[in-house]
Amino acid sequence: MTRATFRVLFYIRRTQILKDGTVPVYVRITVNRQRAEFGVQKSIEVDQWDSQKGCARGYSTNAKQLNSYLETIKAQLYQHKMVLSERSEVITAYKIKNAYLGIDDDNKTILEVFREHNERCKSLINIDFAQGTYDRYNTCCQHVERYIRFRYRKNDKDLNEITPEFVKDFEYYLKTERKCAHNTATKYLKNFKKITRIALANKWMTDDPFRNTKFRLDEVDMDFLNEEELNTMMQRRFDIERLQQVKDVYLFCCFTGLAFVDVKSLVYSDIVDNNGERWIKKRRQKTKNWCNIPLMEPAVQLMNKYKSHPVCQKNGLVFPVLTNQKMNAYLKEIADLCGIKKHLSTHTARHTFATTVTLLNQVSIEVVSKMLGHSSINMTKKYARVVDDLISRDMQKIYSKYEDVRIN
Repeated sequence: MTRATFRVLFYIRRTQILKDGTVPVYVRITVNRQRAEFGVQKSIEVDQWDSQKGCARGYSTNAKQLNSYLETIKAQLYQHKMVLSERSEVITAYKIKNAYLGIDDDNKTILEVFREHNERCKSLINIDFAQGTYDRYNTCCQHVERYIRFRYRKNDKDLNEITPEFVKDFEYYLKTERKCAHNTATKYLKNFKKITRIALANKWMTDDPFRNTKFRLDEVDMDFLNEEELNTMMQRRFDIERLQQVKDVYLFCCFTGLAFVDVKSLVYSDIVDNNGERWIKKRRQKTKNWCNIPLMEPAVQLMNKYKSHPVCQKNGLVFPVLTNQKMNAYLKEIADLCGIKKHLSTHTARHTFATTVTLLNQVSIEVVSKMLGHSSINMTKKYARVVDDLISRDMQKIYSKYEDVRIN
């Protein structure tokens, strides 16, 4: 089990002035960067508080009594943390807070359950979960936390306070305050629903807040490069190293169909000799399905360019791949410089491979599906669009049959 980072901090709320002119003292428990806070039922004048040390200033009787009281609280919190550790339980800030306050641990909160779930996901990265899966759940948890603070001015909500109205308002918050597109908001709601399913299964909550919620994703017509645009990008060279590097990685994905996460982790042991040809044989991180991809000459040339790159030599990687966020940002710049009027992202390379590089060159959809590592051809059909060139090519087969027909 991963060792939890643990910290206790005392602070004052300067804006919450009491009737006697003092301000309340709070304690903040931080476990693995997740916080839980509560008031210690003590107050102090603002100028008597040392913010850097987190205690009362001076040696007056009141200051000594308060500091002694705070040290007792700190010791008790550490004791509760030790008890949880000895029980081999997942340690969270809210568990320690509830233990100190004497709150029944069965009275769980939504963020507590969410964080426990995420901690388990984190410990199972590369076993049952991909890093990206953990990142999405962690981001969703942060959105829920921000929403509770924004809407209710609280740090958390009891599980039985999560109602259909909460879910509906949370979706509205994602689309308005967080500026999430419909599909993005829907995916966050699906992540959130899993947490409520866990709570329902353990009988920590009584009603399903998603009981009347149906998820609907909008169809997205992903851009891809046509043959002319692909050739334009291949012929364009950039003096700026970051742009050239991103362009090369993107083109490699156009000629292999690899997803961003798979090209980022591509190592030379994933490339094997198959009867004199070099192939990529690699499990996709997303689905764990094998993808078997013969390397075409452009892909081989791109690989050879980076054999001596310091990042590749140090980590045994085929390419020095930047983060997905930076790749997508630089691809927009590359598209503008190449005169390509399309919204390019790392994922459009995969669509380019399925449509322009393979399907339009008469590679069967069954073969394309195997190279992309799909579980079924139905998944591949979303990538391989029937474009005008393909329609024209197939219609040529019947033109001659009807070219001499005359209609009276």
